[in-house]
Parts: sequence; C-alpha cells; structure tokens
Amino acid sequence: MILTAFDSEKKAIINPEDLNPKIEDFPKVVVSCFARETFRRLVTDFSGQELTRTAIANQEIPIYVADVNSQKIGLFNSVVGAPACVAILEDLAAMGMETLVLFGTCGVLEESIKETSIIVPTMAIRDEGTSFHYAPLSDEILVNQHTQEQFLAFLKEKGISYTTGKVWTTDGIYRETIGKLNHCKDLGAICVDMEASAVAAWADFRQINVCHFFYAADHLSEEAWNPRSLSNTADLDEKDKIAALAMALALSFAEEI
Repeated sequence: MILTAFDSEKKAIINPEDLNPKIEDFPKVVVSCFARETFRRLVTDFSGQELTRTAIANQEIPIYVADVNSQKIGLFNSVVGAPACVAILEDLAAMGMETLVLFGTCGVLEESIKETSIIVPTMAIRDEGTSFHYAPLSDEILVNQHTQEQFLAFLKEKGISYTTGKVWTTDGIYRETIGKLNHCKDLGAICVDMEASAVAAWADFRQINVCHFFYAADHLSEEAWNPRSLSNTADLDEKDKIAALAMALALSFAEEI
C-alpha cells in the first residue's frame, strides 16, 4: 500500500495546525541538530531561551530562541528517525518556521571521507517509509533543491571544504547489511543516514526551505564497522565549529527575509 497510496490532498484527518496554533513572532529561521551534547552546547553558546514546547508521545521537545545580531533564530534538538523527526518538523512549520537548517552525523561508505568533515547531500535513496506519505513513488529524491546553491556558495566564501553526493536514508539501523551497503554504493551513495529523504519529501510538500547537511562520523564497510567520532561526546570542539557554521548560515537566511 505504501508504494501506491500517495495522496496529494493537503488536508488530513489530523493536521499539525490542529494541535499547534501559530505563534506570533515565532522565528522564521530555525537551526536543529540530532546530537544531544552538541545541541546543549549550541544553546549555551548562543544564550538560547526557551520559547515553547512540542512533544511526541513519550518526549517533550523544548524550542529555544537565540538573539543573534538582532535576528531571532529558533533552536531545537531533532528526534532521530524519519517518522518522529518529520512529525516535529510539522509542528514547527505550523508554529511559524519557514526555513530550517538541519545538521547531524552520517555514516560514510568511503573511508577517505574524514571524520567531522562536511557532507552536503544532493540526492537521497528512499529506504524509509515516511517520505512516501509526502511524495509520489520514486527510488530517489532531490535534497536541498531550493538551498543548495546558496549553501555551497556560503561554504566556498568561508573557505570550508566539503563533499557532495548521494545519501542512503534507511529506517533499519540494524538492517544495514553488506548486500544493501554494496547496492547503495553501486547507486552512487557515499553516506547513510535515517532522515534525509523523508525531510526532503516533507519540505517539498509543505514548501519549507531546508538546508540539510552532515558531518562524517562512523565508517561502514564489508570488513568492519568503525564508530570513529559517532559518540555524542567525541570531538566536541570540532562539532561546536559545525554548530557555529549552521548558526552563521541561518543568520544569512534570516537577513534575507
């Protein structure tokens, strides 16, 4: 059913705005990451103040606001996994978010991609379920289609090196088999994550600008799994620099609104 039942009708039985009324002066640009410790340090570094909260069934999600160069930037810690991640994004869009800068770790399929280096996905392989509720059937989906050019120009201006390529998005963290690994590499994937294809489908469906990027963490190969810098507490100084980069990017978006 999931492969044939996409419905383009915007109105559903339960809608995000039914549970999340629009908030006056809600930040139009929001930054989010998945790592707990990196997010905690981000909120501290930019003096974020709690604005409101949303929730999934067993977890509350505080939404913070930071005043950066007289611009209000929203901050929240994304939930891992496509269904929960997109559900929270729906809530924030209903509250007033228009642009999202989202970053987090990814597993790399090429060992030459260095730890904590920037990866900008251009396309995602849809090996998850959420995206099929937001976009018609296809094997792959464009990522960052409305923000890619600006983000790459931003990185070049800052002199920051990066890698672009295709990401394999999967729901099954313990089902990343050697067969699937090799198949996705044959399709051109250079990394793997759990949200990108779903976020891209949601963003296009809801007409939200999303700039989604990764910093390289663990390495997956036929020989062994190497966690490298995957831990929440590993290489925090380097991850702080990536968080600051995300904030600078968000500020550039906010200044254009």
